[in-house]
Amino acid sequence: MATTVLHKADTRGHANHGWLNAYHSFSFGSWYNPDRVHFGALRVLNDDTIAAGMGFGTHPHDNMEIITIPFEGDLAHKDSMGNAATIKSGDVQVMSAGTGIQHSEFNPNHDQQTKLFQIWLFPKMRNVTPRYQQITLDKSLEKNDFAQILSPNPEDAGVWIHQDAWFYLSDFDKDFSKKLSLQKADNGFYIINIEGKIEVNGEKLEKRDAIGLWKTPEIEIKATTAAKFLVMEIPMNY
Repeated sequence: MATTVLHKADTRGHANHGWLNAYHSFSFGSWYNPDRVHFGALRVLNDDTIAAGMGFGTHPHDNMEIITIPFEGDLAHKDSMGNAATIKSGDVQVMSAGTGIQHSEFNPNHDQQTKLFQIWLFPKMRNVTPRYQQITLDKSLEKNDFAQILSPNPEDAGVWIHQDAWFYLSDFDKDFSKKLSLQKADNGFYIINIEGKIEVNGEKLEKRDAIGLWKTPEIEIKATTAAKFLVMEIPMNY
C-alpha cells in the first residue's frame, strides 16, 4: 500500500519581496515548517516569479544539486566556473555545486516577468567537482507522455546529476491517463501539478498542488482537464 503526503498549493510558504514572489514547498528562508523540511533527497522546490530587470546577486552554494526550470521569460546566469548563459522557457539547467560555487541569476528582460521552478536535491556524494549543464527540451515529447528531463546518467535524455533521481515533464490532454514505474525500487515519487487538473492514483490535484508517494512501484496519472505537471522520482533514504 502506497504511503502518501498531500501538499496543497495554499499550504506552501510564501514570501513576496516585491522583486521576487516566491512559494516554498519545503522550509526555506524565513519560512520553517518542521513537517515540510524535505521529501527524501528533495530539499527545495521553489516556485518563483522574478520581476522585470531584477534578480539574485552573487551568492554561494555547496554540496547541492540545483535544477532550474523556467516556464515563462528568461533567466540570465553567471557563475564562478566562468559560465554565462541565458536560460529560456523550454530549457532546463543544472548545477552540481559540489566543493563550492558562486553564481548570480537575474531577469534580463525589462518588460516581462520570469517564472520558474528551482529545485535542490541532496547529492549522493559530497565535494564533487562543480559542474554546469543546460539543454533545450523537445516539448513535443511531453504530449501525453512522461518526457525524461533529468537522470543520473550522462548518456540518457535530459541533464544529469549526482543523485539517483529521474524527472519527467508531461503535457496531457483531457481524460488521458498513463502509468509510470519507478526506475529504482526504494525511491518515491513527488508530483507537482503546474497547470490544469490531474488525478494521481485517484488523488485530485489542482494548479500547484503536489503529492508525494512511496512504497509503491508505480503511479497512474489521469488528466481531468488539459494539464501540465512535473514528476520527480526521488531517493527516500535522507
